[in-house]
Amino acid sequence: MAGLKVLDLSRVLAGPWAGQLLADLGADVVKVERPGSGDDTRAWGPPWLPDAGGVPTGESAYYLSANRNKRSVAIDIATPEGQAVVRQLAGRADVVLENFKVGGLAQYGLDYASLKAVNPRLIYCSITGFGQDGPYAQRAGYDFLIQGMGGLMSLTGRPDGEEGAGPMKTGVALTDVMTGLYASNAVLAALAYRERSGEGQHIDLALLDVQVAVLANQASNYLVGGAIPKRMGNAHPNIVPYQDFATADGYMIVAVGNDGQFRKLCEVLGRPEWGGDERYATNPQRVRHRQELVAAIHAVTVTRATADWVARMEGAGVPCGPINTLDKVFDDPQVQARGLRIEMPHPAAGSVPLVANPIRMSATPVAYDRPPPMLGEHTDEVLAEWLQER
Repeated sequence: MAGLKVLDLSRVLAGPWAGQLLADLGADVVKVERPGSGDDTRAWGPPWLPDAGGVPTGESAYYLSANRNKRSVAIDIATPEGQAVVRQLAGRADVVLENFKVGGLAQYGLDYASLKAVNPRLIYCSITGFGQDGPYAQRAGYDFLIQGMGGLMSLTGRPDGEEGAGPMKTGVALTDVMTGLYASNAVLAALAYRERSGEGQHIDLALLDVQVAVLANQASNYLVGGAIPKRMGNAHPNIVPYQDFATADGYMIVAVGNDGQFRKLCEVLGRPEWGGDERYATNPQRVRHRQELVAAIHAVTVTRATADWVARMEGAGVPCGPINTLDKVFDDPQVQARGLRIEMPHPAAGSVPLVANPIRMSATPVAYDRPPPMLGEHTDEVLAEWLQER
């Protein structure tokens, strides 16, 4: 995507995540930030990135997670001068990303209609909580709120009747992240259309829309079957056994995806007769007899340590694994082999550890050219480049 210019007016996570992905793929992404404070997440700490002496730099870990490969310009869009500069930048841009409230940029002359008049080929992506229309359009939307309203929390958490029961959000702001991924995909589709037609367009993305869309099989289960899915803890609504099991020293995940794998599991557990038992031989039967089968498996798994079971099951071709804390994730040999932790030079800290982009392409690999920028670090550089081009 070299040569593509993206003006990123977004803050926090969904919009910046989309901008980071486009930047990782080679686009020149310029992040417009409020002078003095910048992106809201710059203040979302601790933890703060330490310098070589261990002294906090003031760069928050949260901000660092979503702003790699961008350049930062500090412009006050509340002033006429700042608005004029942003309009000039938009006139040279291919894409604008923004996540202001519906109509919030119109007062500055930076809404889609205003910028389209300056640049008809512009692709303008608006990310809001509830979309540009509908009865909730004017409401503010946040990931946690949307996880609740969009049904995800009704599916996440221990079932009623168990200790610790109740709805639960995910441990990552998943709705924001998924919205960022949908946004970057939509931008790529709009670019492909512009290549054929010469026309830009407006993209309207709502967190609520994305959350409902990614309910995936659970939404389909409800729409097709009519029953409202309930919280099942770590169990799967359509597959058994596909959940965590206690071991002698902790927990492990067993993820049996077909009947052949179930028979292998039975061999490893020392219960080969279960594979031919009519109650368990097929997945629909295992789902029907879930409670008794899970209890029977649990009675066996608690007799050995997690590492022992994982070794035995991996050797037999049964999908399984430990439940890792993040220190163990980044120590995992597969994670290390795939290079999922990277280090980049940083002007304030010397270096900054980041999570790699998971995309692997043979001809155009992801490049890590710039660390997450300091506030306003590239203002003069960007204005000189973009506004002097013909």
